[in-house]
Amino acid sequence: MSRSVADDLASISVEEFLVSAAAGLASLGYARLEAKDLAQAKQAIDALQSIVPHISGDLHTELQQALAGLQVAFVAAT
Repeated sequence: MSRSVADDLASISVEEFLVSAAAGLASLGYARLEAKDLAQAKQAIDALQSIVPHISGDLHTELQQALAGLQVAFVAAT
């Protein structure tokens, strides 16, 4: 029996979902930078920047570092 998306979402915390979303945005941001799509890269950076404050602990630090690296790469690409 397959689980629905609602069941999947009900089984994780909001922070777990945010971590997953943040990791995806960081990866997408780098991919957009490599593709020279600066508008999309900036959108990913902005979205990531809005999520990171809602994550705590060691993951907050790691995602903050990923965000900073992405911002530096964006500036270098412009």
